[in-house]
Amino acid sequence: MRHARRRIVRRGARLAAVGGLLCGGLMVTHAMASEPSDSSRATGGSAQAAAGMGTQLVSRLGTARTAGSWIASDGRPVVAVTDAAAAAEVKEAGARAKVVRHSMADLKSATASLSSAPRVAGTAWAVDYTKNEVVVQADSTVSAADWSRMTKLADGIGDSVRMQRTQGTFTTRLNGAQPIFSTGGRCSAGFNVTNGQSEFILTAGHCGPAGSVWFADNQGTQQVGRTVTTAFPGNDFSLVQYDNGRQPTTGADVVGIGGGKGVRIVGTADPAVGQRVFRSGSTSGLHDGKVTALNATVNYPEGTVTGLIETTVCAEPGDSGGPLFSEGIALGVTSGGNGDCASGGTTFFQPVTKALTALGVRLAGQPGASAGAAGRASSPAPSVSASRGAAVAPGSAAPGAVEPVGTTGDAETLVSRLTDPRNLGPGLLVIAGSLIALVATRYIRTEQDRKAYRRQYSQSWG
Repeated sequence: MRHARRRIVRRGARLAAVGGLLCGGLMVTHAMASEPSDSSRATGGSAQAAAGMGTQLVSRLGTARTAGSWIASDGRPVVAVTDAAAAAEVKEAGARAKVVRHSMADLKSATASLSSAPRVAGTAWAVDYTKNEVVVQADSTVSAADWSRMTKLADGIGDSVRMQRTQGTFTTRLNGAQPIFSTGGRCSAGFNVTNGQSEFILTAGHCGPAGSVWFADNQGTQQVGRTVTTAFPGNDFSLVQYDNGRQPTTGADVVGIGGGKGVRIVGTADPAVGQRVFRSGSTSGLHDGKVTALNATVNYPEGTVTGLIETTVCAEPGDSGGPLFSEGIALGVTSGGNGDCASGGTTFFQPVTKALTALGVRLAGQPGASAGAAGRASSPAPSVSASRGAAVAPGSAAPGAVEPVGTTGDAETLVSRLTDPRNLGPGLLVIAGSLIALVATRYIRTEQDRKAYRRQYSQSWG
């Protein structure tokens, strides 16, 4: 959050399209990954089916006999097991077994030891199921003394922990992007959600404290809403409530991927290790990669966040809060990481299922609870069943059903009216009055947000 305090919105930034923002959660200007054709459609949750089989086997066999599961390159689930009998059960169920040395109980004990040690900003760790080890990463800000101390700790835990230096720094991805702007910085909107009575944008928690006012443009003329709930650090999610509590456009279940296109979101799920995933952000556009770990812990300079999804998808400042998805399934919102989209890097995501449950909301445009049952999470993952012959290679996954993203035209209508020669006089009066009101209200909002931020910051960090 210290970084966010130093950020100011550059006047030359490109304006976000209001219709695209409200329609799809965000609107990006270009797609960087291989963009699917208009006819691309979800495969029926093949990744979720494989992940479900692996999860069920791990649950049935227990943490003393298993050490996680993942999706192999051919699309089949793989389960790490510690004995031959468990391997036989996995094979009988139609999955692939890999006998390993350390159980999940061992690996969890190792991460608990790391978490109980003095916190070192710039470090992160997660269980690598495929290597049967806990990988501890330290970025360039970690001193030689801290690195030495953590290495001694890892040696004391045993060979289940591997230490690894990484380039760059682990930072939250605030600032430098469209489409939502506040006095604290800029972020990407994630998914539109609802509690049955009001509608919100789900985005990253580090984007700003409760009370932050968000706009669709960096001049502060198109107010979108206000942050009403935030969780950071610990978690990394927040809710921005739309003005008047309602989203003013259609297409609430679509997220933009650039080029005037969007992906329709049909449900939520937890991802699987090895799954191909897609991230859309308003700094760097659409990018893809794969999930490398779950339940990751990251020690950002602002605080520690746990339970994150670790991926090879790149991200850059301003992509914070943007959606992670695959095959039309919402998976997470962008938290932070290191590197960029020129050199690559690691990016962490807040799982969307956890955020929805904690906030008592569901994806907008999805079947769920009525207004009378508001407050309960009701955005279930699609019902899928794993079959032995239905494995689909993770690399063949697509973002989901791609379709054009439209705008409501409300902003353009206003502009056209004001610039119509027949309305020149009234238009100039409206513009002049708006500018005067904008300067006054913007100053007041800026001071209010700064004071709120200082209170939030002092309460959290002293």
